[in-house]
Amino acid sequence: MKYNLLGNTGVLVSEIGLGTMTFGGGGAWEAFGGIGEKEAAALVDQALDAGVNFFDTANVYSDGRSEEWLGKALKTKRHQAIVATKVRGRMGPGPNDIGLSRLSIIRQAEESLRRLGTDYIDLYQIHNPDQLTDWEETLRAMDDLVRSGKVRYIGSSNMTGWEIVKTRAVSRQHGLHAFKSSQSYYSLAGRELEREIIPALRDQNMGLIVWSPLAGGFLSGKYGRGNRGTDGDRFAKFAFPPVDEEKAYAIIDALQDIARARESTAARIALAWLLNQPAVTTVVVGAKRPDQLQDNLAAGGIALTPEERSRLDEASRLPVEYPAWPFMEDDESIVRKLPR
Repeated sequence: MKYNLLGNTGVLVSEIGLGTMTFGGGGAWEAFGGIGEKEAAALVDQALDAGVNFFDTANVYSDGRSEEWLGKALKTKRHQAIVATKVRGRMGPGPNDIGLSRLSIIRQAEESLRRLGTDYIDLYQIHNPDQLTDWEETLRAMDDLVRSGKVRYIGSSNMTGWEIVKTRAVSRQHGLHAFKSSQSYYSLAGRELEREIIPALRDQNMGLIVWSPLAGGFLSGKYGRGNRGTDGDRFAKFAFPPVDEEKAYAIIDALQDIARARESTAARIALAWLLNQPAVTTVVVGAKRPDQLQDNLAAGGIALTPEERSRLDEASRLPVEYPAWPFMEDDESIVRKLPR
């Protein structure tokens, strides 16, 4: 297992992390997995044995059961794990059971600590921005949790590039602990964050934690033109994240060609492409079965050739958007004149 620095923290996290959205299920969360407590514990042990030290969860996953089962699985191995969880989503019927107010953050942090069975959270992330709460309010509450020792580091998730830079500026202005990472969607079928989010993260020396690296299973290899899989889960239950299917099928064609030539799988190749992106710190994979997790973990040993990367890049490339396109020709001419 390879380990990468989490932003400028000095903390090393495994390049592949285990996501626990599949733990628990029930209600709307059943579409994401719904595996039982015993099976969840077995996946955690398998991940630890493979060198995984980064585990990601959230208070809203399966109404708290994901945190609870992760905590039980790590009970005697807590020192081996970097545990990340999140706050923002609705956790009850009341008007203040949601959001990023001080009231909500402190209350939900205490609840997450209780469910996880630990006295500290390694990385506490906001799940997505709260338009009703001032950033200084949110960041002061997060700062207090760090200063109290209940949280080691704080992170963001699902934020725009300008929001990332703004919150870092607010923290710096008021002497508060700042976000050290962003957890964002990134896959061969969804490269939008390359436009502004990745440049912002690199400018701010922050880590990038990737969620849904296989586009909700779309890039796993079991889907193709005219084939929506034997179970049809991604389409019949919850098509998330959204993808441009026609463009994605061209990506799948490239993945499957490379996988066949390597006697590998499309999922491994898709993950290997992400692991080779310089901005990526760790890729969070979710699994329902040990064989799925094993297949995903094997991606860490794949070094794609320049030709393979080029084919995947071309199949998945984003269209150039304003304000980049007026200057494309100038940029390309400059690049051509640079010494080789």
